[in-house]
Amino acid sequence: MTSDLRENLWPVTCSEDPGAGPLDRDLTVDLAVIGGGFTGASAALEAATRGASVAVIEAAEFGSGGSGRNVGLVNAGLWLPPDKVVSQMGSGPGHRLLSTLAAGPERVFSLISSHSIDCDPVQNGTLHCAHSARGFRELQSRYRQGEAIGAPVQLLSAEETARRTGAAGLHGALFDPRAGTIQPLAYCRGLARAARQAGAHVFSGTRVTGLSRIGEVWQLVAGAHKVRARSLLLATNAYHEHLVGPYDPQFVPVNFSQFATQPLPEHLRRQIMPGGEGCWDTALVMSSFRTDRIGRLVFGGIGNLEGPGGAIHANWALRKLKRLFPQLAGFPLDHAWRGKIAMTADHIPKIVEFGPCAYACFGYSGRGIAPGTLFGAAAARALLTGTSEDLPIAPIRHHAERFKSIRAAYYELGATLTHAIKPIPSI
Repeated sequence: MTSDLRENLWPVTCSEDPGAGPLDRDLTVDLAVIGGGFTGASAALEAATRGASVAVIEAAEFGSGGSGRNVGLVNAGLWLPPDKVVSQMGSGPGHRLLSTLAAGPERVFSLISSHSIDCDPVQNGTLHCAHSARGFRELQSRYRQGEAIGAPVQLLSAEETARRTGAAGLHGALFDPRAGTIQPLAYCRGLARAARQAGAHVFSGTRVTGLSRIGEVWQLVAGAHKVRARSLLLATNAYHEHLVGPYDPQFVPVNFSQFATQPLPEHLRRQIMPGGEGCWDTALVMSSFRTDRIGRLVFGGIGNLEGPGGAIHANWALRKLKRLFPQLAGFPLDHAWRGKIAMTADHIPKIVEFGPCAYACFGYSGRGIAPGTLFGAAAARALLTGTSEDLPIAPIRHHAERFKSIRAAYYELGATLTHAIKPIPSI
């Protein structure tokens, strides 16, 4: 079904170029960053802006992992509701993380503005849509929890939600005016470009294959060259591969597939997402939808489009599109792609201090844009100053995830069975 579709939309519409190339020399820097996604690019920009020498090394192209494959929602929090975050972390740490993430969208859009990043930013909020009556009760609870911590969220009726989305059968939505949408790959590459302009060394097409601590310095081996650094940030998240070193981030990889239509004609653009909000739903097997700058509808759901269940996920996408937007029945799809999410058992991101002056940041559980931006910058500051007080969460020395392969297979099987068997609900 997808063989005649083009792949990832975002490289096609990305005009940002970080100006990176392969590592071509040995280097000694204050901070070395492995991974060129939101976290790594943000860390490099922060370090370079502070006058530190920094090298960020990406195995493929900047944003080629999850940072350039997601739907592009810039949210002010985690997938978990606030009370759950506090119950799992404790009152002090939980409220500290929630407060930090509440400022995430403003930080993202501020960076876009100050560095003139060409990534189609739209800060018109997001809508968490109820897929059922039970889903709306969940949103009512999230609304009360958000109000309790000062979040400016609004609970919308089914009628208002239908007006804002043009989608059929919604039971209501939770509107967050702080949030918005971006072209995610362009944002990531724009951060890297800004970092390079601030003095950072940015390298792409360079796979780090060896990592070790030699005396007081970290040494990275990449091909015929070495990078030595006083501090190290491992920012590979769900795309940590082929690196022999002292630490492997522990997470469960979860696939999320995306689809994009051809640009909608003007009369449909006036009906579908006319305000430009980004949306996701309350279903256990979650899905999301939004429009881009020229009116493509971009939507997706959990599942591996390139795996054994790929045809099932693709057929689900057509049925989902028709159910959400009957006016788009038969409207052609143009792009289809998938990415990986680094999921942790408690859905809380991790900062692991796996050695002297060395952090690994990972596990955003599908919320990578704002948290990745904040965590990367905070990790860079902490590593350069030697103090962890500014980090969104306290660093830990070890993190383990049990039964990773079994759980990854379980998530994929659940998504496949849901998409194959369960009727498409009213969203």
